Amino acid sequence: MRDKTLLANDSGFCWLCGRALGGRVERHHPVPRAKGGRAAVAVHPICHSALHAAFSNGELARIGEDATALRVAPALARFLRWIADKPPDFHAPTQRRRR
Repeated sequence: MRDKTLLANDSGFCWLCGRALGGRVERHHPVPRAKGGRAAVAVHPICHSALHAAFSNGELARIGEDATALRVAPALARFLRWIADKPPDFHAPTQRRRR
């Protein structure tokens, strides 16, 4: 059975970028399930892809539910500026970061 626990900020807006959610919504575990996380938040598919392209599960586990820390991280700040004026259901391919 999949855990459907949502953090309190699931208000129709993306947890990462703050834009209104569209027709497609994904659930992101701020602390990855592989690292013991259970709570999930609603995000756009493109924001979800960007999160996992920019951070490893270990990094996400250390940051946890601190969305502000993610938003100011150089790995995501540029993406968030770019996506800010896109419509809710906008999608584009996401490139993985070079490690």
